[in-house]
Amino acid sequence: MGADFDDSSGMNIECVRNVPVEAELAAATAASAEMAGTPKADALVDIDIGHVVDLKGSLRVFRNGMQIQIEHMVILHTTEQEVKFWTKLHNFRKEVLSKPWHLDKTKIRKCRKEAEGKEPTREKKRAASCIAGAANHELYHRLPGHAPAGRHLGGRQRRDIEVIPSADTTGYLENHFSDPTSPATPRVLVITGAGAASGHLPVVTAGGALNSSEESSVSSVQASLTSVANFTPLVPVVTKVVDVGTAQVLPSPTSQPDTSGTVQTSLVKTGQNTQIPLLTKIIASPSTTVATSSIATPRLNLPKMNLISADIFAVPVATSAPAGVIGRRSDHPVPRLGITGTGPLETNKFYAAAFLGGQTSPIYLVPYSVSWAKGQGSSGSWGMSISHIDPNQRVYGPVRTNNAVGYYINPVGIQSVVLSAAELGSSTVLTTDSLTQFSVRVSLRPSAGATPAVQFPLVIGSGFVTAIYAGAHPVINTGVFFKTVTEVVQAPKAGVVKYKLYLEDGKTWIVYARHTKGNPLDLQVTGNNAAKAKSAFYGTIQIAKDPGGFESTYDKASGCYTMGIALSGTAQSLKGTYTFSFLKSGLVANTPALMWALPHHFQTMDADTRRSSTGLKLNTPTKGQATLMYADRWTMVEYQMPISMAFNPWSPVQGTRVVRSASVRAAIRAVAVSEISQDMDAQANQPSMYFAGKALAKFASVCFTVNNLVGDRALAQTCLTKLKGAFSRFTQNRQQFPLVYESAWKGVVSSASYTTGNSGEDFGNTYYNDHHFHYGYHVFTAAVIGYLDPSWIPANKDWVNSLVRDYANPSTRDQWFPVSRMFDWYHGHSWAHGLFDALDGKATDTDKSCIQDQESSSEDTMSIYALKMWGMVSGDANMAARANLQLAVMSHSLDDYYLYQNTNNIQPSNFIGNKVAGILFENKVDHTTYFGTNIEYIQGIHMLPLLPHTPMCRKPVFVNQEWDTFFSNGRVNSIAGGWKGILMGNRGTTSPAEAYAFFSSPSFDQSWLDGGASRTWYMGYTAGK
Repeated sequence: MGADFDDSSGMNIECVRNVPVEAELAAATAASAEMAGTPKADALVDIDIGHVVDLKGSLRVFRNGMQIQIEHMVILHTTEQEVKFWTKLHNFRKEVLSKPWHLDKTKIRKCRKEAEGKEPTREKKRAASCIAGAANHELYHRLPGHAPAGRHLGGRQRRDIEVIPSADTTGYLENHFSDPTSPATPRVLVITGAGAASGHLPVVTAGGALNSSEESSVSSVQASLTSVANFTPLVPVVTKVVDVGTAQVLPSPTSQPDTSGTVQTSLVKTGQNTQIPLLTKIIASPSTTVATSSIATPRLNLPKMNLISADIFAVPVATSAPAGVIGRRSDHPVPRLGITGTGPLETNKFYAAAFLGGQTSPIYLVPYSVSWAKGQGSSGSWGMSISHIDPNQRVYGPVRTNNAVGYYINPVGIQSVVLSAAELGSSTVLTTDSLTQFSVRVSLRPSAGATPAVQFPLVIGSGFVTAIYAGAHPVINTGVFFKTVTEVVQAPKAGVVKYKLYLEDGKTWIVYARHTKGNPLDLQVTGNNAAKAKSAFYGTIQIAKDPGGFESTYDKASGCYTMGIALSGTAQSLKGTYTFSFLKSGLVANTPALMWALPHHFQTMDADTRRSSTGLKLNTPTKGQATLMYADRWTMVEYQMPISMAFNPWSPVQGTRVVRSASVRAAIRAVAVSEISQDMDAQANQPSMYFAGKALAKFASVCFTVNNLVGDRALAQTCLTKLKGAFSRFTQNRQQFPLVYESAWKGVVSSASYTTGNSGEDFGNTYYNDHHFHYGYHVFTAAVIGYLDPSWIPANKDWVNSLVRDYANPSTRDQWFPVSRMFDWYHGHSWAHGLFDALDGKATDTDKSCIQDQESSSEDTMSIYALKMWGMVSGDANMAARANLQLAVMSHSLDDYYLYQNTNNIQPSNFIGNKVAGILFENKVDHTTYFGTNIEYIQGIHMLPLLPHTPMCRKPVFVNQEWDTFFSNGRVNSIAGGWKGILMGNRGTTSPAEAYAFFSSPSFDQSWLDGGASRTWYMGYTAGK
């Protein structure tokens, strides 16, 4: 008699037993004299679905079929018996299976000889059993169309019974059981259940020889098995023993696995403001000039600088409500989809896809990405899909300028591994909580309000993707299809089960499952794209990709996972540090955190941190090769913070520069008088915080140049008075679209989209786009005003700090704003994109392969420089120290990811000829802009505005290489409009005399200045010595 049993090992094993005739069963029962309460031997025909049976028999492989020849069987009828049984099984696993067997060659040869000596005796007994069975008309059958699977034993043929699903057996049974006296009538075990109802055979014949012979036998194996009929493989799965454990091998798939994903090669601009980011109206020289003030700018002391804290991130800018003049709203156009919690919400972080749009866009953990499968894609799963892209999977654009490709992009939608649960289906909802600048917890719930079936602590840079289960039944899916799923015998740690997933694309992923109570994870492969746990699971499942050589490191780190990152930092003179301390859970004792470091991290790690490097690397989507670190904290050190930088022209080599020539000062003053005579208030009265800020910052530069570089404090006072008046429109919130503090996401936004209904109004400010660009210009202007007149600061400090807190709040103690909304301390630069869903990284509603992007690296650095100067002027030493540290960090990260010297080895070699990124997304880099493809647009957006910090981030070597690539030998002369002034200002970093001659020329054309740039400042910057 044959049946299908489940021993919780992941193998379905066909069992064969000689069944006695009914008379023999009756006689055996009557003759039984076992003690009361002791389990008795039972007949196979008495088994029903769900029975727990204790079997003893011989395990063997016969013609690719794994079988157990049953010698003894007991059905456990009481709970007490089952408890004893499971205790015995647990002890067997713990004391025997979980321990490595050490056998020397001598013992192996001895065992082999003993087995060979016993083999003839076994064969004779089996032959006698078959002969006895035949005498009792106990014949074995084969299904129509199936070849008999048998062998000759002692001159008699023995055939193994097959199991027939009940849904398919009606006619067969009628034909073969209609004549019970027929000698050809077989005894058939009919198993009903999910497998039978689906029409799939509920038995999968295990296969694969244990050694090179056709049949391997292990005598007297005590196999404790559970009869289960609800894990019905949809394809034949062959189980075999391999070097490391037990492998479930699948046949070649009948459909093609999805190994290529999808790419969006064109730049989709839906949701983007495509307006050129320049004030393009030509500003003519005024017909009259202002009179110089009779008083000079005051010589007042700046507010006393407070002491730098031991941790420069610990002290908030403020904890009070935003400036009272800023309006209040409780609503926002973007719903907080699935978010639980009431604190300030991050709007520009890597996990925004979890609460935007359909919640299915990728979340870029680096180097992995995850996305909610939501029943879509080749896996059809409702779990969390995990993907990693190798360099050979990138898609490159056509070659454009300088023999460089126009873009590179990584495919999305490849569902390599999906962590799910049997409880999840079409009513699944995704929720998030615990939103921080580095992490979020994502929960997948079977329905709204239900307990999560699985939760994912998503931390940027995690070594593992971790899932937490609390009683659900784990399911591991794949859209790439399994080739083999192997349970590794040698556990990496106590309580941790390990599986290796070999996929059809040739990639290997490793699964670590640590159970905190209940049964360990026991996976049964049910098809090319699914493996299911046989019981409820309590604990964590961790996934990581193994390209080769990673396994031992993963083993050491398994069972421990990162829940978050705590950021701290120090500043002392030129030296600054920042430290990531990893918040862990699970097996935390003696297990450091496994995390991925980006190139700019590794370049500045201190010696202790570097020693924790494993030397292992994986490709990231746009940040080169990440290095796997095994440490509880990293400390990065910057030794050249720009503490001497202020408002004067400055360079890391030359330091502060001044204008020494009297004739040059006179020439600059003449231009300044004309620019100061312009209508500052009218130019700043824009329907955009961005354009208004650019206009204000331009005049702030003029005021400083006149005061400090020219030395005319009376003219500077004239400039300052007009600038204060123009700026007061904003501090009084009288601009065309006043600011509001909205308490839904918690931030200061323009009221533009509330008023117009256009999400792209003011470059998407209402939706948290570009806040550091917009507000950075205002903060810089305030810093100049406060520097020239410190008495102005007290009345305006709250308003300026409200903008600072919105885009650069350092502390969770400030409950009005999220921490570091724009700047990403892991990536080393800011992300500009707000609450718009996208696949490639914060891009658009339709191009959903990226969620975050940034177009202007130079305006990013401007926003940090503005913080430095406002901190210095307002007396906030911690703010100034953080900004110094940020600028130092960006001097590395921009070199690696945005501004490419010829020696750059981070970006693809066929892309660095573009010299700048264009738009840097999380998942692609595109040498273009949202507002056009002119080369001056693409290069120039990374040049503006020109300020004292510029040479630190745009290093002279890079500036010269870029100039020679695109603008040298007179090519700059073909550039029209304000972009020409931007290019020549940039030229002033390395060739100041050439640039000064251009800006001071009597034939200078005003059209070469955009409305956010000052000729006065350009001349002062390039004339500095």
